[in-house]
Amino acid sequence: CDRSAWPAVAAGSSSSANSSSQVTMVKTFQAYLPQCHRTYSCIHCRAHLANHDELISKSFQGSQGRAYLFNSVVNVGCGPAEERVLLTGLHAVADIYCECCKTTLGWKYEHAFESSQKYKEGKFIIELAHMIKENGWD
Repeated sequence: CDRSAWPAVAAGSSSSANSSSQVTMVKTFQAYLPQCHRTYSCIHCRAHLANHDELISKSFQGSQGRAYLFNSVVNVGCGPAEERVLLTGLHAVADIYCECCKTTLGWKYEHAFESSQKYKEGKFIIELAHMIKENGWD
């Protein structure tokens, strides 16, 4: 997964007195989107997932119903990519999950095999069953 749009990661290190090898500990910090923007959050733990400005389409179908396509997301981890036959053909996708509560949210399009589907590469699907709207949706 390309993590360029994801929160910063800080690393510290510690070593054991019994070993000369060094172990690196990595901690991911939760990203908070500006409160003045309409945001989508994880329905299970309320972690921010995406800014409304990153929404590309509401016309997608996930495994559990309707889903939205986003250009970028935050607080999301990525599993290994695998080939799946979806409604629009064969794609290489990786499941995505909330970094805070570990709930599977949808998937990331890693590769589209059909030229008409190339626009999805690097984009994220989040199922409506796993997100809520917050901030300024009056």
